[in-house]
Amino acid sequence: MDTMGRHVIAELWQCDIDKLNDRPYLEQTFVNAALEAGAEVREVAFHKFAPQGISGVVIISESHLTIHSFPEHGYASIDVYTCGDRIDPNTASDYIAKQLGAGKAEVVEVPRGIGPIEVTPKRTEGTYTK
Repeated sequence: MDTMGRHVIAELWQCDIDKLNDRPYLEQTFVNAALEAGAEVREVAFHKFAPQGISGVVIISESHLTIHSFPEHGYASIDVYTCGDRIDPNTASDYIAKQLGAGKAEVVEVPRGIGPIEVTPKRTEGTYTK
């Protein structure tokens, strides 16, 4: 199947709480994950929230890596999106999970750009559907 990209979405549980709240550590981990996968890093932006939690993005020539951390739950929501077929986003995702000490990981890979897909509306006339 031809795709324009691959998008790995990972739910990381039982992570090291201190690492999830350490902005410099997360920045370096995500840059290293991109490099480990063979990506070209373009920009890095991370923000630490008070009292805890971090959101960040590493922009790569091939797309991006992101995180939203919830140290109070030992949880991190990450995604790695790569365009083309040169880079495997799973390499970066696996690297991040290992560096965060994730005890449990739920990972989904979504092919991107494969053509029109049928989308079911989540909202109709101002009300949400189930």
